[in-house]
Amino acid sequence: MAGTVSFLVRMHFAPEDREDVSEFLRQLAVESRKEPGCLTYIPHWSEATPDTVLIYEQYGDRAALEAHRASAHFQRYAIGGLYQRMRQRAVEDLHVVA
Repeated sequence: MAGTVSFLVRMHFAPEDREDVSEFLRQLAVESRKEPGCLTYIPHWSEATPDTVLIYEQYGDRAALEAHRASAHFQRYAIGGLYQRMRQRAVEDLHVVA
């Protein structure tokens, strides 16, 4: 899995935005999973902190990640949707162990 890019995105939202955020995430997941370089794209609502979204993402390489970020669906659902509603965001880079 050399070259694979994996990370976890954590975002916090207002409780009243949950329905809209869920729809943005559904659309973003469907479209992202169609990308040839996207290996995994799984959004979750946290059970411990209900207004928190965790997205586990994995791409074949940095070029695939950059293609994802440049895509029309990322611009629409992430930049134009999620980013407009989020109150806080953190990204945790991951390294594959096995």
